[in-house]
Amino acid sequence: MDFGFTLKPDHSIERTIALARQAEAAGFAYGWLFDSHVLWRDPYPLLTLIARETTTLRLGTCVTNPATREPSVTASSLAVLQELSGGRFDLGIGRGDSAIRVLGKPPTTMASLEEAVHVIRALAEGRPIEYEGATLQLTWSAGHPLPVWIAGYGPVALRLTGRIADGAMLQIADPDLVRWFAGQVHDSAREAGRDPAAVRIMAAAPAHVGDLADGRDRVRWFPALVGNHVVDLVNKYQGDLPQALTHYVRGRRGYDYLHHAEVGSSNAEFVTDDIVDRFAVVGDAAAHVAKLRSLAEAGVDQFNLYLMNGNEEEQLEIYGREVIPALRGVPAIRA
Repeated sequence: MDFGFTLKPDHSIERTIALARQAEAAGFAYGWLFDSHVLWRDPYPLLTLIARETTTLRLGTCVTNPATREPSVTASSLAVLQELSGGRFDLGIGRGDSAIRVLGKPPTTMASLEEAVHVIRALAEGRPIEYEGATLQLTWSAGHPLPVWIAGYGPVALRLTGRIADGAMLQIADPDLVRWFAGQVHDSAREAGRDPAAVRIMAAAPAHVGDLADGRDRVRWFPALVGNHVVDLVNKYQGDLPQALTHYVRGRRGYDYLHHAEVGSSNAEFVTDDIVDRFAVVGDAAAHVAKLRSLAEAGVDQFNLYLMNGNEEEQLEIYGREVIPALRGVPAIRA
């Protein structure tokens, strides 16, 4: 199992870089930043600085979208960052959530997302592509391969991921649900004539090592964030999703993006302890190791720790000392 971490860009620039350095030293393989340019700092200047201050971390957005970031602009930025870092960047992309909704706009269509993936990947890798009636090519690109991770839970998003992506970004740490999502992705890959093992599975969720009650309160915001996506899916797909994913949002009253991904957020008032325990990772270090082993057995290749629950330096130190070594070399189990 690989380990990644995600920061929301609300720290000072100096602390953001220091956390990335510490994570790399602790054994994390991936570093991701939220892309929500109104709520927090723009991620691309920060990713540039992190790339200069690290040597092994693979870096990317968790996640960008094709609406606030026009695809050819995203491709050009990533091509430069690939050149700067020696090819250490991945693309994490979805239809759009906070970055778009804060502007009062809806997420993009799945068709737009699929087109954006093809355009960004081709251009960043230096290949020509037809886009909106023009033939485009970044002739100066160094041509580094650009792995693409697609975020989404819905049936169409999962099928799209299986057809064209290198990885699935699943914002949840419930092993049973991850297993169900991963199965949808890998079935789609098989139908497309691809090797299912070529599509990696990421479970992205907050984790906090320490007192169980305190940890639950620190990460309670996360199921509320997930619920915002789930409501959209319930309205669209009705009975096509597992009840274990959809039933808990019945008590949800709405969502205030000004308190997005925030410890103590009022958005999380409806979230019970059992939902926190399913969707996130809490408890002592042994509990984290056990939960992450269950995720590996469910097909997870990378656990992406949403590092935004306080005590970030301490959490990185504990993960580097007690959690990552216990799971190094543990493979994802494919159904």
